[in-house]
Amino acid sequence: MKSEINNLFSYEEACISEGLNLVAGVDEAGRGPLAGPVTAVAVICDFKKITPRVNDSKKLSDRVRRLLYDELKESLIDYKIVNVSETVIDEVNILNATKMAMSEAVLNLNPKPNAVLVDAVKLNIPFKTIPIIHGDALSYSIASASIIAKVSRDDYMLALSKEYPEYGFEIHKGYGTKHHIEMIKKFGACPAHRASFIKKFV
Repeated sequence: MKSEINNLFSYEEACISEGLNLVAGVDEAGRGPLAGPVTAVAVICDFKKITPRVNDSKKLSDRVRRLLYDELKESLIDYKIVNVSETVIDEVNILNATKMAMSEAVLNLNPKPNAVLVDAVKLNIPFKTIPIIHGDALSYSIASASIIAKVSRDDYMLALSKEYPEYGFEIHKGYGTKHHIEMIKKFGACPAHRASFIKKFV
């Protein structure tokens, strides 16, 4: 198992060497923004169908991410996308909301994984779970999840920009850019904003 840009399979190979052949990768997008959901994705990769150029989504252009998004969805054994809303984020905090989204994504995979590789976060799920710091740059499975999560959340924010065009969600995807903060101060919050994140701006 080789990637064209990196060897991203050491954690997967370690699991498979233990007989854990169905390996899930989990990542999220949107922990930091001032608006919109946090999006978690769990994937089970078919290692006979490797998608070239897979890497940490942050290292890829939007164009490449979207190409890989389509290729990955065709090559994966299964994947699940879960959004946890800004309302829940305000209620339980962003870390717990992220864990909720990740756990739900994993638990809804079919077939069930034998092992779960997670980007940094520890999850309380009934599977062998391996948190990996900077996992989206070290694991093909986590990197695949990171690409699907990023594109899925970006598309959500693009749709939201049509509903609330004054904030520029299509440009910054809800992150706290100078323009976004100026628009919050000018127009106030909309229902998509995380109240707990924007207290000092409204």
